[in-house]
Amino acid sequence: MSSRIAAQRIRNGEALPRPIAARGGIGSRTTRWVAPTQIDTSHPAPKSQTFTPVPRSTGTVRVMTWNIHGGLGTDRRFDLARVVETILRHQPDVVALQEVDSRRTVAPASSAFRVLREAVGAHGVEAKSIVAPDGEYGQAVLSRWPLGSPQIHDITHAEREPRRAIEVEVAAPAGGFRLIAAHFGLSLKERRAQARALVAIARRHPATTVMLGDFNEWFWPASLRGALGRELPARTQHKTFPSWYPLLRLDRIFCWPPHAMRGSFVDRSARRASDHLPVLADVAIG
Repeated sequence: MSSRIAAQRIRNGEALPRPIAARGGIGSRTTRWVAPTQIDTSHPAPKSQTFTPVPRSTGTVRVMTWNIHGGLGTDRRFDLARVVETILRHQPDVVALQEVDSRRTVAPASSAFRVLREAVGAHGVEAKSIVAPDGEYGQAVLSRWPLGSPQIHDITHAEREPRRAIEVEVAAPAGGFRLIAAHFGLSLKERRAQARALVAIARRHPATTVMLGDFNEWFWPASLRGALGRELPARTQHKTFPSWYPLLRLDRIFCWPPHAMRGSFVDRSARRASDHLPVLADVAIG
């Protein structure tokens, strides 16, 4: 099923089959689909935007991180379908999503967590930092391969907004690797504390380690450069925010060993789907 067809079925409120891992990336043509679940989000399809697919580096896995702003685009329209379409056209193997917000989903639709998991990945781990009667808010890691040893780390600082980090072992065919997804806070003191917490996690890297997410780092001070940079020296450096005129490098992918990152890019055509641009990287495993 193509990304455009999957997105249109979401808009039409049609049953969307769940992907089961096979050869190829998430949502690829070689993915098998089973057990449809009814969902309901109806919006007109957006105008098509030009994007030239970036070839995948040979012998790598493709990881992606994206703050989807709850599915609310820069045009002020809530549209999870175009989020799904953007993800699927890149065929990532693992994707980390921040600001997943089921409070925006119109009843009786499934929650945004469920919509994204059924459309994007056969396997997933969620970290919900806010659970309320009207819905849930947080982040998720979705994968076409099994995720082992999941851990949800509480990296909340003092009385600030609740923050979580997801740690998983990804069972890729070429070999397992560790992935840590995070969403940092807005204050400098908060981010420094969160960076120190993640350094303790990242330090244990007997195998390839990938850390990705929205680090809310407006500059490049010691909170990230001094902490994460020593443990995970390879990093992306793309400007991702605001999506319509990117100036800040808020969203990043780090990895160890340094030579494992073979290439990275952002999708500028996703500028209407969120206020952040998605970042993708090809990482060699083993």
